[in-house]
Amino acid sequence: MGRVQHLGSATDGGFTMKILSKTVLEDVNLGDSIAVNGTCLTVTDFDTKSAEFTVGLSPETLRKTSLVELEPGSPVNLERALKPSTRMGGHFVQGHVDGTGEIVGKEREGDSLWVTVKAAPELLRYIVPKGFIAVDGTSLTVVKVFDEEGCFNFMLVDYTQQKVVIPLKEIGQKVNLEVDILGKYVERLLSSGFVNPIKSS
Repeated sequence: MGRVQHLGSATDGGFTMKILSKTVLEDVNLGDSIAVNGTCLTVTDFDTKSAEFTVGLSPETLRKTSLVELEPGSPVNLERALKPSTRMGGHFVQGHVDGTGEIVGKEREGDSLWVTVKAAPELLRYIVPKGFIAVDGTSLTVVKVFDEEGCFNFMLVDYTQQKVVIPLKEIGQKVNLEVDILGKYVERLLSSGFVNPIKSS
């Protein structure tokens, strides 16, 4: 995790954000991608001595994500781009946020934490039980989908709670959501006519 150090205005109507982190700056270069709460952003400046780097936030990024709610001192999830030699322990997270959800429930069960998130119908249709979802950039397994309530839930084990920002957020706060790209590909293929839908006999 990292921590927001500074937010400043940019000339294009967006913002610049400076983040303090000692863990993601090894061999970093200008133009590299670093995901901040699951949002793929470009490094525009960095200082390895002070362990800080700067990214730009475009107006579209501010409209589409929850990053607009960050303020100096806010903790954030950070992740470098995947290397070919890295083990795949989750699913492919592109850093292309599809929209935001709202935390509507948090409940402890032993050392684990249940989290329920409300999502817009255009996102919820891609979310399936036991499928993948990226919440603030964290690859998670969906447990249940509640279509009538427009929600889904997942469970965070104790180890994960220590590594991500989701447990630090309160009910009512927004999270960035990126649905599994496979669902969108399938929908596109079926709707475009490239593939004939399967007909029941």
